[in-house]
Amino acid sequence: MSEQDHFCKDLFNRERFETREVKVGNTVIGGNNPIRVQSMTTTDTMDTEGSVEQSIRMIDAGCELVRLTAPSKKEAENLSVIKKELLRRGYDTPLVADIHFTPNAAEIAAKLIEKVRVNPGNYADKKKFEEIDYTEESYQAELLRIEEKFTPLVLLCKEQGTAMRIGTNHGSLSDRILSRFGDTPEGMVQSAMEFIHICRKNNYHELIISMKASNTLVMVQAYRLLVQRMKEQGMNYPLHLGVTEAGDGEDGRIKSAVGIGALMEDGLGDTIRVSLTEDPELEIPVARKLIQKFDKIEEYKLNYSSNIKLDYFNHNKRITKSLLNIGGSNTSIVFADLSKKNKIVSTNFFGFGYSYSEQLDKWNIFDQAADFVYLGDQTIDFEIPGTIRLVQNYQTWEKHRRSDAYPFCTLKEYRQNKPGGIVFLYVDLDTEYSASDLPTEDTVYVVETKRQQKTQVIRKFQYELAELNNTSPVILKLNYELEELENLQLYASSDAGIHFIDGFGDGLWITAPRSLVDLNSLSFGILQATRTRISKTEYISCPSCGRTLFDLQETTGKIRERTSHLKGIKIGIMGCIVNGPGEMADADYGYVGTGPGKINLYKEKTVVRKNVSEAEAVDALIELIRENGDWIEPNK
Repeated sequence: MSEQDHFCKDLFNRERFETREVKVGNTVIGGNNPIRVQSMTTTDTMDTEGSVEQSIRMIDAGCELVRLTAPSKKEAENLSVIKKELLRRGYDTPLVADIHFTPNAAEIAAKLIEKVRVNPGNYADKKKFEEIDYTEESYQAELLRIEEKFTPLVLLCKEQGTAMRIGTNHGSLSDRILSRFGDTPEGMVQSAMEFIHICRKNNYHELIISMKASNTLVMVQAYRLLVQRMKEQGMNYPLHLGVTEAGDGEDGRIKSAVGIGALMEDGLGDTIRVSLTEDPELEIPVARKLIQKFDKIEEYKLNYSSNIKLDYFNHNKRITKSLLNIGGSNTSIVFADLSKKNKIVSTNFFGFGYSYSEQLDKWNIFDQAADFVYLGDQTIDFEIPGTIRLVQNYQTWEKHRRSDAYPFCTLKEYRQNKPGGIVFLYVDLDTEYSASDLPTEDTVYVVETKRQQKTQVIRKFQYELAELNNTSPVILKLNYELEELENLQLYASSDAGIHFIDGFGDGLWITAPRSLVDLNSLSFGILQATRTRISKTEYISCPSCGRTLFDLQETTGKIRERTSHLKGIKIGIMGCIVNGPGEMADADYGYVGTGPGKINLYKEKTVVRKNVSEAEAVDALIELIRENGDWIEPNK
């Protein structure tokens, strides 16, 4: 297996991608340096006092690079004032200017602060959401025009010792890139590489690269493709990781950990930002906790290689046979675990998506309702909903033989008893096992590893099954002793997310010292974030910045309150035109700030109502959803 075939050095042992060092002021990124944490202010950059105070709160929380928006020359110039005030107060953390449409603002900022971020999709390229057929001649002519516009900034950064992030965003690819590559990871990489080549042509290498998207599959595939492309061309620039518009609360943490964690699991990433629709200083502890997961070095090596080649640059679900509602074309299932209960009663089911009405003698089933319940050696003496199935330890199952229950057994129990029908076979990946010895008929594998670094152990099992053409479904069982909910969300999302992104896994079973409600919500959240099972409304909400034209947190809360029952609908909530409609490329509906107190509403990428008063905009959004037939009345 050639290293060039892959985006990481070793698929079965985590090793950090060896990047070059880039100095950003007094902070060095890449190489063997720690993974750096950064965030972005939400204040108006012309508000010097507010920007300084917020920057200090971020730095005190552990932020190592502070990014501020510079949409025009005046904001770029005021970065110098902010920098001086921070230095006067004893803070020398590097500042980063966020540039989108204004090359002259970038050139001003490059002389004043330590780093500039440019987005290739709108820095010098065209983004008018027009479909244009470019000939090879016209395409190359545009490249020459871009080089002419971009080279002055490159030379200025080289002269000033200013670092640069070339930050491609999935939703803001230029019309030129879209015309040739479409809205794809390949287009994202091509967009960045064009700008990287201009930098290299001028012998400027103080670069950090990012490939952000709100869709975790697109984001992960784009970074992997970028690394492969860089390795082919002898490049090793540091990577900044982030999921754009991840949202807030549990959803934002899960989505960020799925995307960022999937890359860090394979040793990619030199600096990260967890983009939450919350105050920026609240992002820092979350990012720190995620990094801590990867700071734990486990002295354990897998001695394994394979001639099988799997595609890591496109989402391909592993082909499995269908057993019950597991595998095949079924969506991934969720397990609930009641095996630790002293006595199981009907109200226990309330914790994972069911409620019982004594008056009507009926069960109510919610969208996030677990599919299987593991009872261990327990039994139940009440009627259960017809949509859920039970799994019991082999001896208990054999004794009672319920028609809605299935045995859970070890390989030893299976060989000794040869139970008929469908079996859930426990495979401890930390023991000496042989995949070729596993039964394949009517068997669902429940796989578990207790190692800290779970990804490579589970991936090895995936390859073993592929080599044997074994199509039995697989349930990923993850056990944690983590009591703190946020840690659990970050660890489980990282450990499980990468496999669902890679198409491996037909179900998820998480155990930890947390409530059934927490574990069930986390399981469905991971499946939602990996686009494996859609069970709720998805909000693509930007984290706010100095360009934001309304209170994002308050507005997101209002929209969520009115629309959270619209399962499968994606709603983009963007503070300004920079982040919308481009960054909500995936959304069905969009709510985008277009001026003070004014909102544009979108149906997908098309603006359908302009300059709606902010006071009326949420109601107008609901009406738009109604008009398009996507509205359903919430259950009272």
